[in-house]
Amino acid sequence: MASHNELGKKGEKIAIEFLRKKGYKILECNYRYLKAEVDIIAIKKNTLVVIEVKTRTTDYFGNPQDFVTPKKIKLLVSAIDFYVNDKGMDVEVRFDIIAIIYKNNTQKIVHLEDAFFHFL
Repeated sequence: MASHNELGKKGEKIAIEFLRKKGYKILECNYRYLKAEVDIIAIKKNTLVVIEVKTRTTDYFGNPQDFVTPKKIKLLVSAIDFYVNDKGMDVEVRFDIIAIIYKNNTQKIVHLEDAFFHFL
């Protein structure tokens, strides 16, 4: 496995642990719909939370969250629209980003709630 893929998987594990400690129930990991892959789908109270995890070893080229593109946002929204309808869910939906800088077994985590409002 390429090192960037390993870093991404490590970041997702860190994010899941982080979310569980904050009271989120993890429903899905790496959910796929058409061309979209949703890193984490969780629920907290009556809110379905869609989490995009971005992990980098440095912020030299920008913060990890800066690498969520409008195309990715569109794919995620489409996937979650299908997911909610397919499951017959009646919930509020929120899109978050968890940005992680992970280097030398240390980590810095930033949890951006309602993150896509900043991009749209």
